[in-house]
Amino acid sequence: MLIHIQSFLEIVFLGFIALFPVVNPIGTALMIDPYFSGLSRRERVSAARKISVYALGICVFTLFVGHWILELFGLTVPIIQLGGGIMICKIGWEFLTTDKSSDSPGQVSKESDEKEFAELEGKLFYPITFPITTGAGTIAVLFTLSAHVEDKTFSGYLLNNAALLISILGICILIFIFYVNAGRLIRYMGSQNEKIVNRLMAFLIFCVGLQIAVGGITDLIRH
Repeated sequence: MLIHIQSFLEIVFLGFIALFPVVNPIGTALMIDPYFSGLSRRERVSAARKISVYALGICVFTLFVGHWILELFGLTVPIIQLGGGIMICKIGWEFLTTDKSSDSPGQVSKESDEKEFAELEGKLFYPITFPITTGAGTIAVLFTLSAHVEDKTFSGYLLNNAALLISILGICILIFIFYVNAGRLIRYMGSQNEKIVNRLMAFLIFCVGLQIAVGGITDLIRH
C-alpha cells in the first residue's frame, strides 16, 4: 500500500513539473492580458474561470482520447507542433502589428462593457485557451506522460491516470489564479510600462510559436 501511495505521489509531482514549463501560467498570463484590458474584476474572473475549464477539458481529452484522434486522421505529434507553432506565431504577429488604440484585443468596443465582454467570449477558447494556454507543447507532454505511466493492470492504469489528473487540475488552478491577477502585476510594474510589457509579451508569443514550429520541423526531419 505504501509503495502505491509513493508511486501515486511521484506521478503527481512528475506531471506537475512536466506541465508547468510548457503551460507557463505566469508568463502566459502576462501574454494574454491585453485581451482582458478594460474588463471589470468580475468579468476578468469569469473569463479566467472559463479558460481554466477549457484548459482542463483539452488536457483531459488529450490524455484519454487524443492519441486515437491523431491515429484516426493519420497525424503525428510533430505535425501538431508545427501547426500549433504557426498559429501562435500568427497571434504574436497580430499583437505586434496592431495599434492598441484601435481594434486591439480586449478594446474592440467601448460602447458598453457587456458588448466588450461578449466579443471577448468568442476568443476564450481560440486563441486564448488553444493554442496560447494549452497548445502543441502541452499536447506533446501529455502524450509523453500517458505513455510513461502505462500499466498492464486496470487498477494501475486508473491510479496512474488519477495522479495525472491531479497534476492537470493543479495547473488549471494556477492558470485561474495568475490570469485573474495578471493585470495587478502589470499595474504594479507601472502604467507607463504597460505598453512596453504588452509589446514584449507579443514578441515572446511570436518566439514561442516559432520555437514550437521549429521543434516540429526538427522532429519531422529526424523521423
